[in-house]
Amino acid sequence: MSGNSFGERFRITTFGESHGEAVGVIIDGVTPGLTIDEAYIQIQMDRRKPGQSSVTSPRKEYDHVHIVSGIYEGKATGTPMTIVLYNKDMRPEAYDDIKHSFRPGHADFTYLQKYGLRDHRGSGRASGRETAARVAAGAVARKLLEQSGISVVAYTKEIGGIASTSFNEQEIERNPVRAADPIAAPKMIEKIEHLASIGDSCGGVVECIIRGVDPGIGEPVFDKLDAELAKAMISIGAVKGIEFGAGFEAARMQGSEHNDPMNADGFLSNHAGGIIGGISTGADIVFRVAVKPTSSISKPQQTIRENGEEQVIVTRGRHDPCICPRIVPVIEAMACLVVADQIKRQAALHA
Repeated sequence: MSGNSFGERFRITTFGESHGEAVGVIIDGVTPGLTIDEAYIQIQMDRRKPGQSSVTSPRKEYDHVHIVSGIYEGKATGTPMTIVLYNKDMRPEAYDDIKHSFRPGHADFTYLQKYGLRDHRGSGRASGRETAARVAAGAVARKLLEQSGISVVAYTKEIGGIASTSFNEQEIERNPVRAADPIAAPKMIEKIEHLASIGDSCGGVVECIIRGVDPGIGEPVFDKLDAELAKAMISIGAVKGIEFGAGFEAARMQGSEHNDPMNADGFLSNHAGGIIGGISTGADIVFRVAVKPTSSISKPQQTIRENGEEQVIVTRGRHDPCICPRIVPVIEAMACLVVADQIKRQAALHA
């Protein structure tokens, strides 16, 4: 299997399966001397872990961080950093009755077509469990970005058709859906809990804001900053779309409305989302992703078995009725990885 690595100068390779012994990541390109420890990474892992509330999966994975290489006396050595997260609460038997069936919305059918076999235990490599390794790596990238005064914050903008109408960044970690609107948050929770009670799920929209990126970061043509961010976000299994700045609304605007005018102090608007020509403008980088409804639902669904026999199945196990709350730190992590990589590429350009 190829496609397990991401990045150029700051490069990660993730490994492991949902119900295997562990998931983890190998990171190349960590700046020697960077102060980093397990406790710092653990902060981000705790934000992503399941079992946090009634709107997340009850699976109990504490995701205790184990750094097994690349750190000496609390500092990065510059050699590959390896982080392992051992799986503790696996229940593969929950999938035994659908071992030879294709679950709607999952990668069961496509993996079998590509490889001739598949790991049916919670989707194996295709499971959202793989994103734990990304969050661990993203924490290391975040530490690098902090040295340059760069911050990355994401939040739930919409869930199940319920959209936020205000933005208070301090509210994000105060509610289980990670919404920045204290009025919308309870409504979102109620919607998720209702759908979960009838065996269904919902999706939503997550917005990410990257602040402090100097102008001039990003490679033109194929490796544009927004193109790299788009690839990073779409590589997350639950993400089905992305837009920057004004996004799809730009299609309904005139040039005089969408263009961002400038004065001596900088840009007067940010319809471009902080990126023009694939290169950062110095304004906040703003993008939104569409998160699909969780595929694992307990409602009966029409499908087929590997032998082509039609059947109706019910997906059992422990799953998030809405992925948005736990995908927020994943989106932040992937954004950190992209920006860290692009900054290192820029530094190499002028070395």
